[in-house]
Amino acid sequence: MTLEAAGQCCRWHPVSDRHALSRVATARILAAAERALDARGQFHLVLAGGNTPRQAYQELRAAPADWAAWHIYFGDERCLPPTDPARNSRMAGDAWLDHVAIAEHHRHPIPAELGPDEAAVRYAAVLRPVGEFDLVLLGLGEDGHTASLFPGHDWGDAFAAPPVLAVQGAPKAPPQRVSLSARRLSDAREVVFLVAGREKRGAVAQWRAGARIPARAIIPAAGVDVVVESALLPPAG
Repeated sequence: MTLEAAGQCCRWHPVSDRHALSRVATARILAAAERALDARGQFHLVLAGGNTPRQAYQELRAAPADWAAWHIYFGDERCLPPTDPARNSRMAGDAWLDHVAIAEHHRHPIPAELGPDEAAVRYAAVLRPVGEFDLVLLGLGEDGHTASLFPGHDWGDAFAAPPVLAVQGAPKAPPQRVSLSARRLSDAREVVFLVAGREKRGAVAQWRAGARIPARAIIPAAGVDVVVESALLPPAG
């Protein structure tokens, strides 16, 4: 049985453009951090890669946050050298993390430079003591993929799935990647998708129509929130 069989509760939040999306994303991250710190004294955040969240990450540089209590993880990574600009960890570092006082031992990049198999084993060990994430940020690809969970590949959505997957033969370069499984991404108090770009219109339509795409395999108990450019949704009425 898969998580998807339980059904996904999905709330759609249209915004006018990418700038508005970034503002909403920044506000949601900071609000989730405040709730987590008030309740548990720590904030465990999983970052999305790609271009969509970059501006939000840049805006976080100026936030008056208690960075010492933040713990940063990544939903997926490309098997490239750590300094490669295509790495999600490098993008997040350049945009945000290298500019704030989050301790190195609170930043948990996926060691994807070791290759998908070894990196998946090591990252699973990193995640073993971590319970529910406080907030998971995800994106949506034009084919419906999220993190590095692609159509036609294992999404890790079975209840017994491992927390981290070694991805071989991904349809987007590079073909070797590492991804948190749908099961582990679903183990979160809050999941927010950030969706922008005309090329995503078809994937959004499929998702809303109930098609079986990887994004639908993310099934946290509280449901998911999708912050999406309004141009990607059908006209109201």
